[in-house]
Amino acid sequence: MSVRPPQSFYQPGFTNTGFNVLEYEMVSERAAALGRQGLKVEEALAALNAWNPNRDSEAQRDNLRNDAADAVWGLFIQREICGLRNNREIIKRYAIPGEVLSRVGVVRK
Repeated sequence: MSVRPPQSFYQPGFTNTGFNVLEYEMVSERAAALGRQGLKVEEALAALNAWNPNRDSEAQRDNLRNDAADAVWGLFIQREICGLRNNREIIKRYAIPGEVLSRVGVVRK
């Protein structure tokens, strides 16, 4: 006895052609890259929040702010590649401070 899926699951434009398989792989890689970049932002912000003025220098804090700004910039770019243009939700979700946002996109020598 053979079983076939119900016709309600059939999508006329979605057959297993090479193009659709490639498109699926590209979309899944974009999503994975977006997740990896989000983790980088979380790590950079955690390092910035862990800075202690009693044991760490102000130069180290400046480097941590720059690293966090670079990670946030990468996340914004990756989101734009995925077609997500509004970053307000991400700023709220990750609680990105203004001192980091003011450095996003700045090129340092």
